[in-house]
This record gives sequence, structure tokens and C-alpha cells, in this order.
Amino acid sequence: MNEAGSLPEDDAPEPPPRARRKGIYVLPNMITLAALFGGFYAIVMAMNGRFELSVYGVFCAMVLDSLDGRVARMTNTQSTFGEQMDSLSDMVSFGAAPALIIYEWALKDMGKLGWVAAFVYCASAALRLARFNTNLTVVDKRFFQGLPSPAAAAVVMGFIWVMDDAGFKGFKEGPWLGWTAFAVTLYAGLTMVTNVPFYSFKDVSLKRSVPFIVIVAIALGIAVINIHPPTVLFALFCVYGLSGYAVYAWKRKKGRPVSVIATSTDEPDEQGLHR
Repeated sequence: MNEAGSLPEDDAPEPPPRARRKGIYVLPNMITLAALFGGFYAIVMAMNGRFELSVYGVFCAMVLDSLDGRVARMTNTQSTFGEQMDSLSDMVSFGAAPALIIYEWALKDMGKLGWVAAFVYCASAALRLARFNTNLTVVDKRFFQGLPSPAAAAVVMGFIWVMDDAGFKGFKEGPWLGWTAFAVTLYAGLTMVTNVPFYSFKDVSLKRSVPFIVIVAIALGIAVINIHPPTVLFALFCVYGLSGYAVYAWKRKKGRPVSVIATSTDEPDEQGLHR
């Protein structure tokens, strides 16, 4: 000790290290924000009567949504913040946007039935996303539990794209178009909250080698899509939107379990999911 009775400078306790401030990864969240902008842009274009641009906005959001998670895993930049951000972006781009666009395009002239159908779709998207986030650890990764929200949005927006490309401008073309839009909206919405299994394609690895014929098939597929993109893509969306029921029926016929819940639990909140 020195004359003043204090510790020498060398023996003085070091100040505690400052807590490192948590940051946000730029690249994956930038892609998620771009997807969110696609949904917002689609809504704005629908308000201005540019429904073909609304379709492009949602489709761009679909492509970006499929990239952000892959980019995060490739660059090892996964985060809880990114997961929550992705869910909120999905709710806008694939929940609120398609519901508002289909309402503005064909359902608003149906009165209460129109906004009820749009709300059912929007609420189903929210419920589907909430269930997806809470069941991540127990769901079979090969299948989605219910129609995924981007696919549901593709069915609704694909229908608008085909009709708009053919020159039909919503309910004013006749009640038949309004009722068809009503049925498509309800189907896409309610299918999101079913327990029907839809193949997720998550077990398809792009790093594996494939036979040469696969590349030829991809080239032919691109050529077929370019014949008439609205019709061909909408047909593909419809096939996928119906495929879950075909898988469900096939599994039932074979006596196999149809639930995509991979791990059984005794929690009360999970009981209704194990069917």
C-alpha cells in the first residue's frame, strides 16, 4: 500500500468489460425487407387499379422469401430477430396483401360476403404462420402442415393474373367471376389451417449430382412456362394447392399416418394436432 493507504495502480481492480451490443445481420434481413416491400408495393398498385403489377409484387416477394433463409444458413447469419422479421414479412406479403388485393379486384361488390372471405384468408394466414413457428421442432421437415402461405398467395394472385390477362376486370364482368374469386379465396385460406400434408421440397439438395435428363427436363419446363406464363404458372400453383389432399387420401388408403407431427407430446395444446 502507498502512503495514502490505497492500493497501487498495478493492483487496482480492472473495470468490468462493457457488454457487447447485439447487432443485426444485414444481408438476410435486407432480403426480407425487400420481400416486405414487394407485398407493400402490391397493395399500393391494387389501390391504383394496376392489378398486374400487384401480381408481380407478390411473386417477387415469393422469390425473395425463398432466398433469405437460404442466404442466412449459407452465411451462418441466422438469428431469432431474422426469424421473427421473416414471419412478419410473410404476414404482409402473403396474408394481408392477397386478401386486400382480391377484395379490391372482385370481392368488394359482394358486400359483407366479400370482406368476410378476404378476412378469413387473412386470419388463416396469421394462424398458419403462428402454428408454423410454434411447431418447428415437432413437424416432419419433408411436409408442411397445411398449405404454406406463399403457395396460398400464389393461388389467389395467379387467379387474378390469369383473369386480368384474359381481359376480365373483376366482379363487374358478372357475378360468376365474383363467386369464383370468393371460392378461390376461401379454399386457399382454409387450406392453410388444415392438417393436410404438403410436400416441402426441403429434402431436395442442390449440391447433389443429378442425371443429365434432369437438366433437360428443367430446360423443357422453362420453355413450357414461356408459352403463356399466367396460365402455366397458375396451373402449377393449382396442382400444388390440390396435391396435399391427394397425399392425404393416398396415405389414408394405405393405412399410413397422415399427421406431419413427428414427435408426440402430452401437452394439452398439442392434442388436437396429432391426428
